[in-house]
Amino acid sequence: MAKKCLGCGIELQTSNVKLPGYIFDINTDYCTRCFRLKHYGEYKSEVTANFDMKNIKNKKDLVIYVIDIINLTEELLDIKNPKILVINKTDLLSNINTEHLLQKFKKIYPNFLDYILVSANTNYNLDRLISRIKEYKTSKNVYIVGNSNVGKSSLINKLVSCYSKNISTLTISPLPGTTIGNIKINLEDDLILIDTPGYISNGNILNYVDLKDMKKLNSKKAYKPKNYQLKENQTIILDDYMRLDYISGEKNSFTIYTSLNVKVERFSFLKSDRCKNYYSYEIEIPANSDFVIPGLGFIKIRDNAKIKVYINVNVKAFVRESII
Repeated sequence: MAKKCLGCGIELQTSNVKLPGYIFDINTDYCTRCFRLKHYGEYKSEVTANFDMKNIKNKKDLVIYVIDIINLTEELLDIKNPKILVINKTDLLSNINTEHLLQKFKKIYPNFLDYILVSANTNYNLDRLISRIKEYKTSKNVYIVGNSNVGKSSLINKLVSCYSKNISTLTISPLPGTTIGNIKINLEDDLILIDTPGYISNGNILNYVDLKDMKKLNSKKAYKPKNYQLKENQTIILDDYMRLDYISGEKNSFTIYTSLNVKVERFSFLKSDRCKNYYSYEIEIPANSDFVIPGLGFIKIRDNAKIKVYINVNVKAFVRESII
């Protein structure tokens, strides 16, 4: 059986330094790419990895479906396995009503065995997660699935450090495509966690910014919501990523949940033309809704509003019932 990198899952090889998976010594556990990323912070995009249903070998095995509480997707992958929804990065939101959030997730994403709020960063609720994994698993294999950058590998590393004697760690990075192939981690004798490549959604803004901006948008610090009371003909600009014009409606509350590194500014229509070079469209927003920009965050809008949005044409923003 071919040896695979413990960091990203790619098949290791010693024959060609220019090809993915290269190592100097076949007894090494990490490919050169993962070694340099782990120890020097150097990122090299050698291959494009994306989740495929074939990554799940057995349709009866338990799946842990990990999502990011800030960057929720409109739809999840249609996986038929028994599955638990794990909402990661809860430490990024302060003063949350956990029961209210769980009820929202059950409504938005039905048909899961259980719903668990966790934080790989602070170890929040990991005891509950490991207990549910042991309760619901159908074999020793448990698959970890989710979009890129939701924290799958970080979560596995924390489970390993807290509940196992295994010293292996997965390569983690704020950049998409870090995990290339399935990686098996022995947590216990009768429990193997299988990390899968992250699903790369084409509608995520992270696909259309450079490496500096990727790191900027993937903040590990708790978000501080920014609230603005807008009147008609006022504008909110999130750095140079997006512009939102308030076209019509009563005085309204717009609460922005985005990385602390993103500068948010308010103007009148006439005082700034920034971001008007982007693709634009108008949309009606119902009261108590979130306007979600995958990879950037979301904006909670209190009352009915008509807005005009300027953003990269490939980014697929959407509207949902507010989760907060």
